[in-house]
Amino acid sequence: MCRNIKTLYNFEPPATEDEIRAAALQYVRKISGFNKPSQANEAAFQSAVEAVAAASRALIDALETNAPPKDRAQEAVKARERSARRFSIERG
Repeated sequence: MCRNIKTLYNFEPPATEDEIRAAALQYVRKISGFNKPSQANEAAFQSAVEAVAAASRALIDALETNAPPKDRAQEAVKARERSARRFSIERG
């Protein structure tokens, strides 16, 4: 599940709040073991998602680098190529 969390720092354009929240949701799902929590756990689950999203935004905003921002389209192409190589080797 956490393999789906993508790096969000140092991209052009910067990570959106939706991307940060999606990563937070994936993280909370992974550590809780719930894809969708029960009604009894819904409030705690959503609170955790919001806390992780806020911490993630604070981290991204606080980080500094001299490296130029990465291009999202180029990184997506590289990820697809890595995936194609990995799965062709495993299945091949």
